[in-house]
Amino acid sequence: MTMTPGTLQEFIATHRDAILASARARVRTRTVPAVSEAELTTALPVFLDQLGDALRTAAASGAIDHTEIAATASDHGGQRFLQGLTVEQVVHDYGDLCQVITGLAAEQEAAVSIDEFQTLNLCLDDAIAGAVTAFSRERESAIASEGAERLGVLAHELRNLLGAAMISFASIKKGVVGPGGSTSAIHDRSLLRMHMLIERSLADVRLQAGLQNLEDIRVSEILDEVESGGSVLARARGLTFAVTTVDRGVRVHADRQILAAAIANLSQNAFKFSRPGTTVHLRAKSAANRVLIEVEDECGGLAVDDPKTLLRPFVQQGTDRTGLGLGLSICVKAVKAMSGELRIRDLPGKGCVFTIDVPAV
Repeated sequence: MTMTPGTLQEFIATHRDAILASARARVRTRTVPAVSEAELTTALPVFLDQLGDALRTAAASGAIDHTEIAATASDHGGQRFLQGLTVEQVVHDYGDLCQVITGLAAEQEAAVSIDEFQTLNLCLDDAIAGAVTAFSRERESAIASEGAERLGVLAHELRNLLGAAMISFASIKKGVVGPGGSTSAIHDRSLLRMHMLIERSLADVRLQAGLQNLEDIRVSEILDEVESGGSVLARARGLTFAVTTVDRGVRVHADRQILAAAIANLSQNAFKFSRPGTTVHLRAKSAANRVLIEVEDECGGLAVDDPKTLLRPFVQQGTDRTGLGLGLSICVKAVKAMSGELRIRDLPGKGCVFTIDVPAV
């Protein structure tokens, strides 16, 4: 392949800022997959420089170094995985950059040959293939490691709860204690926590496998479901669970089980860390085509410098280590699946607020 050196690659170098600005504007309008800050600040400039380097090498040698492009893309893909991007985001970013470059070149009537456009597309193919391969490798490694740990912790937690339920039921069955006493309450709490743990795990499996049943859901109905189960757990911990719902016309497009699990997880997290005698608030409101679902606790405020660390798998705060430390990370995945965002706001000396921000139907 013979090309005139310094045409398309020089165009990219000259108009780098304009290309990035247009690409960022294009990415910001995307709803699926959801946009992340890492894409806008890091990924897009890296991908653009990578394509420019590949074009420069091809122009100088007259041939595309497929191995080098794939290796570079593989390295970038692995780094983007560690930043929390999905493979869909990476593929879309490469594609958006390519379309912006070709569109801007056509708009300015740049002297770009057909060979160069073909080279750009071949570089794009190699880059996507390398990034996807790295993503798959990193993700499989992470899943294998995390899956083994998660399965072990899940089995351990279920065994403890089942043991408590069996012992308490045995005492009730023998008539040693009455059905309305504290032993019965232990039995009820153990069964309820097993139920919540299984529901949470099922929601996580559905998210991992992409088995979502998307439909238009009334937010008020989901809050009613969470309130009925959450009130029992709140009372068991000496808390008040105050639920403020929204108009029945407010809807979101989501998987009912996954959305309910996300809100329930936030509520259970609030019950776990709130001080006895305090109130956990669950409320929802609609504003500017968005639905905000908030859970406010009275834990006394966050004890970490970066609240986002609490959203990582197996991270637990405080002395109560019951549970898997997976609830908040599952919430993050659930909210992302709805093209939304999960935010944390610290209320120093009082507690914190977790907000699910998703598009309204």
